[in-house]
Amino acid sequence: MTDDPAPSPPSGLRALLPDLAPWRASRDFRRLWWSGLISNFGSFLTFVALPVQLKELTGSAAAVGAIGAVELIPLLVFGLYGGALADAWDKRKLILWTEAGQGLLTAALLINALLPHPTIWPLYVVAALSSALFSVQRPALDSLWPRIVAHEHLPAAASLNAFRWTLGGVAGPALAGVVVAYAGLGWAYGADLATFAVSAVLMIRIASSPASHEAAKPSLKAIAEGARYAWSRKELLGTYAVDLAAMFLAMPLAVLPFLADELDAEWALGLMYATVPLGAMLVSATSGWTARIHRHGRMVVVSAAFWGLAIAAAGVVGNVWLVLLFLTVAGGCDMVSGIFRAAMWNQTIPDELRGRLAGIELLSYSVGPTVGQVRSGGFAALWGVRASVWSGGLLCAGAVGLLAVCLPKLMKYDERTNEHAVRQRKQRATATPAKA
Repeated sequence: MTDDPAPSPPSGLRALLPDLAPWRASRDFRRLWWSGLISNFGSFLTFVALPVQLKELTGSAAAVGAIGAVELIPLLVFGLYGGALADAWDKRKLILWTEAGQGLLTAALLINALLPHPTIWPLYVVAALSSALFSVQRPALDSLWPRIVAHEHLPAAASLNAFRWTLGGVAGPALAGVVVAYAGLGWAYGADLATFAVSAVLMIRIASSPASHEAAKPSLKAIAEGARYAWSRKELLGTYAVDLAAMFLAMPLAVLPFLADELDAEWALGLMYATVPLGAMLVSATSGWTARIHRHGRMVVVSAAFWGLAIAAAGVVGNVWLVLLFLTVAGGCDMVSGIFRAAMWNQTIPDELRGRLAGIELLSYSVGPTVGQVRSGGFAALWGVRASVWSGGLLCAGAVGLLAVCLPKLMKYDERTNEHAVRQRKQRATATPAKA
């Protein structure tokens, strides 16, 4: 008797649609996905409302820009320690407590906004504390996904999570602008507070996720252990380095208002801000093909290089519609890189180290864009806005190519044969499967 033939891969439109296997297989994945979507959507309301309120209260661009400065230090301090906490504590409880803390901070913003004369200093305090809570929560979230999704479904889960984030990134700011303009700051903060409550209810119903028996207690020694492991894994090191290079050298958001002015298209500024998340959303919504790619490291490098080239093209062309097109393409390329970076992380990192490595990942994809705004603004002041954009894109493509040469393990990575991926696959095969 012959074996049954293997099922043929999907074709046509089905081959492009996201792989819903994690959604169908894991009830906890579905709950966590919806919780993240709702919370993320609400957070974008505050993301827009907070700088608008500072602008109204101070009339100073420098005062608005200082939000980034007060957020950066907690991000650096708590990002790594948050990873150590995620390894040592129950991840679900850690996420719940930080979600509750974020809700209280949003309530403080709401109360301040409803005062007859709102004060300025609470806005900076809340921004700093919110950054600290985000830095503690994100490693716990990132290290929880691999526990509730089957090993072979992790790339698909990364795509679905990316779609969730980009959906909030496109729709959240758009709705926030309307709410703030026509309903007021209080309604924006109040709606965000409500989303935290709904998100917490969904999180409560997720199964507990206690620390691994091998996990170390949170300490500087434990953080150093995670850093040593990351350094020993050159393919992982390559994903961090590529992302830092791409964001530091080619992130153009800081100069987009000036680029719109140069193109005599002030009306297009909002569209420019929406293009990168729009491109990312289009890729994540058609990400079914990613399940058939196994050389993830090459995709990280190639897509990051094309991100830089697309940004360079946006700086060269003089037609605003072409600028919007190339920025959208850049957003799509960045999402491709992000999907395969997440797949490499989730499929190869040991469970007892996942939180600490997620803390390192948090720094790699958060610090780069923040510092990149300084680079793009400085280049624009020295050589002009468009030169800042196209030179940053070309520098990014060159830096990514150099990293690919210096880190050959990144280019050779194949999830079918990589020793770390094989080991984790075997360990997951003997573990209790995720609940449907």
